[in-house]
Amino acid sequence: MTAPFNFGQLKFLKALTEALFHGAEMAITPDQVVANVCDLFEKVGGTKLDEIRLSLTATEIVLGPMFAEVDVETRVERIDDRLRDSSIDLFQDMGRLRGIIYACYYGHWQPGLEPGDQDANATNPVHRQIGFTLPKFRQRGSADMPLAPIRGREIDPAYVVDADSLEDEYDVIVVGSGAGGAVAAYNIAGWDYKVLIVEAGPFYPSHAITHHELDMIAKLYKHGAVQTTTNRDFVVFQGRCVGGSSTINNGICLRVNEPGRTHPDAKDVLAKWASIGAPIDAAAFHDSYDAVKDMLGIARIEPRSGRHNGPHLINGWHAYADTSDNPMDKRAITDWFDKNFGPPNTPTACSYCGYCNSGCAYGRRMGVAQTYLPQACRDRGARILPDTKAQQILWQTAADGRREAEAVKLVLPDGSNRLVRARVGVVVAAGTIASSKLLDRSDIDGTGYQVSLNVASPVVALMPAGAGGDAWDEDQMSSYVDCGDFLLESHFQPPMSMASLMPGWFADHSQRMKNFSRVHSAGILFPADRRGQIVDGKLKFRLDVDDDLPMLRRAMATLTKVHFAAGALECYPALAKGQKVTPDMDVDAFFKTAIREQDDVTLSSSHPHGGNAINEDPQYGVVDPECRVHGTTNVVVTDASVFPSCIRVNAQWTTMAMAQYATGRSDPFR
Repeated sequence: MTAPFNFGQLKFLKALTEALFHGAEMAITPDQVVANVCDLFEKVGGTKLDEIRLSLTATEIVLGPMFAEVDVETRVERIDDRLRDSSIDLFQDMGRLRGIIYACYYGHWQPGLEPGDQDANATNPVHRQIGFTLPKFRQRGSADMPLAPIRGREIDPAYVVDADSLEDEYDVIVVGSGAGGAVAAYNIAGWDYKVLIVEAGPFYPSHAITHHELDMIAKLYKHGAVQTTTNRDFVVFQGRCVGGSSTINNGICLRVNEPGRTHPDAKDVLAKWASIGAPIDAAAFHDSYDAVKDMLGIARIEPRSGRHNGPHLINGWHAYADTSDNPMDKRAITDWFDKNFGPPNTPTACSYCGYCNSGCAYGRRMGVAQTYLPQACRDRGARILPDTKAQQILWQTAADGRREAEAVKLVLPDGSNRLVRARVGVVVAAGTIASSKLLDRSDIDGTGYQVSLNVASPVVALMPAGAGGDAWDEDQMSSYVDCGDFLLESHFQPPMSMASLMPGWFADHSQRMKNFSRVHSAGILFPADRRGQIVDGKLKFRLDVDDDLPMLRRAMATLTKVHFAAGALECYPALAKGQKVTPDMDVDAFFKTAIREQDDVTLSSSHPHGGNAINEDPQYGVVDPECRVHGTTNVVVTDASVFPSCIRVNAQWTTMAMAQYATGRSDPFR
């Protein structure tokens, strides 16, 4: 395989690594960090590798001349002046390279006898430096769930087809195997159709997943988890594997406007949809939630799985709210998440290893790859074609003059094209971005508009020594606070991912990571409603200056105060400059000054939705209230791209409910 970077880029990466660790002790060499960067992007490849190469070249020019040749102190001064403290958008974007360098240091993995060998990493020098212990070597008591795998839930490889076994025609072709595609495929196969499920990513069952974060991130995520918006201000996390994002998400399951689980002042999502031309039968929709709940075993998590970071948020909120004079704070909802892990309170419950976002190596996640997909294949005859891109839907004219899908053009793993006939219909469920692109390439007008994001950003808190326990030894996300217009969610990550979101530069970042066992973390989540558009295949997204930025500042300030109410000594909000906040500061004034534009803070989303919205009027939506594409007879969209407005909570369960609503109540092709 060709090396991902040329000699000059490698030299620059090493010089940049040396500068970013200036004043800090390194447990591995800069050369090893560069080797890890190369390994990551060699696996990611594609257009994202091209973007990184261009970014490296541009950053070297900005930091030049002769950046790699000058002494490390001079390099640090240039990074300080031109990247960290810059107010120029392009230079701020280049500064985000620091996250990749830090991730590839703290994601260091020593090769062993087999992929993801934990024994070979029992003395991993980076883990030892920050006091982190891999799951295999953690001491668990009798009251703890053992870290043991569960067998028998996975898709039988016999049901996974390749180019040689792919047939020329099927009744229904489902594009996408994630939350929407899997539910739709299961239901449609139950209507006695022969179903082919096309997935762009690889087939990766639980027993093939390891705790080697860099390896899993590269293999299971779109663009190796560094997919960004066009302005590079938002990282958009999306799974790209059989099972989609349900394979690498946190399993959070929240209904829209659920009494007792949603703030009473929160906007009514389904009422909003009806007001803009997208009426949904509320009773039938909640029945759809229930059907998904039964299949996935969704239930309230066990508090032991979030024993450190989870109570930190809940207790901190109560202490904060007791002193607040905001009536909405008094009515806020605090609770543990419902999840599709385990199920909870059974022998197969989550073993809370803390690696949710790189896949469950223990088969305890009840994702669609452990439920809907294996049952669709085993019991209903569906088949899965991985590593294959759906390029275009081909049409013929129906008797009533509407367009009728007759085939899908596929791009196979070797790059060759193959036409597969769809005798009955096509389901599009590849996610907001990919579904919009496919429909656009298939000459459907109006796709990719009014995309919404649930925008997230973390605040890390340093606790007193010995307080709170090891937040890394538990479920990554366990508790939440619904504040009405935004949510607070407990949140922690293993070393690689935590390093990429931990703010700070140089020795400050290193010291914060050395306190890995003393920090707790949570994130904000707020709705940015219909701000985006898919342009040339990428998401263009910008927060509203008058509505979104004030909410962002207020949410970050609130979370920081909650940390302090829980006993934090200092807080590290995810700001580009890496500032810290202390209890003696005016927190609201600090964030008003620190966040002047969206570039000033690290923002991400795992929940893009919209783009192919439901609407009764084809002038304002791509699909009708039954999720059928306007002007077609037999193409249905069953993913989050059909949401007419932002749902403000984690989108997994609602996406599955929408697919159930569209395909489970009746045959969508009759």
